Amino acid sequence: MRFTITREKLQEGLAAVTPAVPSKTTLPVLANLLVQTTDKGIRISGTDLDIAVSTEVTADVEAVGAITIPARKLSEIARELPPAPVKISATGDQRITLECGRSKFKLLGLPKSEFPSFPAVQFEKAVRIPSGELQKLIGHTAFAASTEESRPILNGVLWELRSDLMRMVATNGHRLAKMEVPVAGGQKADLIIPPKALEQIRRLFPAEEELEVAQGENHLGFRSPFTSVYTRLIEGPYPGYEQVIPKDNDKYAILDKAAFTSALKRMSVVASDQTHRIRLSFNAGMLKFSVSTPDLGEAQDELPIRYEGDPLDIGFNAAYLLEILRYLPTEEVRMTFRAPERASTLEPEGWNEPGKYLCLLMPLRLVD
Repeated sequence: MRFTITREKLQEGLAAVTPAVPSKTTLPVLANLLVQTTDKGIRISGTDLDIAVSTEVTADVEAVGAITIPARKLSEIARELPPAPVKISATGDQRITLECGRSKFKLLGLPKSEFPSFPAVQFEKAVRIPSGELQKLIGHTAFAASTEESRPILNGVLWELRSDLMRMVATNGHRLAKMEVPVAGGQKADLIIPPKALEQIRRLFPAEEELEVAQGENHLGFRSPFTSVYTRLIEGPYPGYEQVIPKDNDKYAILDKAAFTSALKRMSVVASDQTHRIRLSFNAGMLKFSVSTPDLGEAQDELPIRYEGDPLDIGFNAAYLLEILRYLPTEEVRMTFRAPERASTLEPEGWNEPGKYLCLLMPLRLVD
C-alpha cells in the first residue's frame, strides 16, 4: 500500500474517526485504525465494538492495500507535521513508513484480517432523513439519558420513527426530555440508541446533508456520501413514558430563562452536594428561592414572574433544573405544576418552530 495525502485531509480523516477508538482495550487491534485504499483515496475506520465510524478522504493512491495503524500515535504525529504532502506506505510485514518534508517515521501495524468487520446493515432498504432534524432531536434530548448501570435500558435514547414525524425521548427516572419534529415518508420503528453513538452522529454529519439510515439484526447504520456510523442497539422495551407526563397540571409560571438560571446558580452555591435541593415558592408575581444546608448555611433570593394558580412550595434538584434550562431554546420558559409531590413540566415559551419540545422534572421532598 502506498499513497500521498495532504496534511489537512489526513488530519480531517483522523479527527472524524479517532473518537471511536477506545482509550483502553484488551484487544490490541481496537487501538488501531484501519486504513484502506479506495477509488477516490483512502478510507479510515475505527471501532470499540459498540460503535464503528468510517470516513473517506481524497488521496493519490500509488499502490492499493490495507493496514491497521496505531490510532493515538498516528494522530499525534499528524498533529505535529509540517505543512507538506504526507507519503504513507506499508509493506507485507506490517511496517508502516510515513514521510512529510524532512520528517520520517516508522510504525508497526497489525494486519487488516485482525480488524473486526463492520455490522451487516442493508442500506438498500434505508430510509432517508434530514440530518439537521436528527441533530435537533439529539441536541435537545440525549442529555437526559441515565448514566447509572442499574437500568441499562435508560442508558439509551428512544428514537420513534412514524410516517409523519420522528420523536426522541430520554430519561433517568428523575428527569425526562421529549422532542418531536415533522418528517415526510418515514417508516414505523422504535429504536434505543446509546447516547455515545448519537454524539458521533451529531459531530460527524453536517446539518444540510441527507442521511441514509438502515437497520441490521441488532445494529443501526447511518451513512452520508463519505462517512458511515454503525451502532449496537440497546435491546428491550422502553418504559411507557407517556404515563408519567402530567396532563392535569393546573398551575403555571412564565419565567425569564436567563434570570432564573442566574438565581439558581447563586442558590446552588450553598445547596447540598448530595441532593442539590432548592425550595421554590411560587406566588402571584413573585418566585422566592430558599436553601438551607446544615453544614454550609442558608440563602434566599427573589425573582418577578408571571404565575397563575394557588401558592405552591416545591423542591427541585437544582443541577437537573439548570441542565434542562440549558437546552430550552427560547428566552422564556413555561413551567407547570399540580402539587409539591407531582411532576413538573418545562417547555419553551413562544417557540415558533415546527414540532414540540417538553422536559419533565420530578420534585424532591421538602424537609421543613
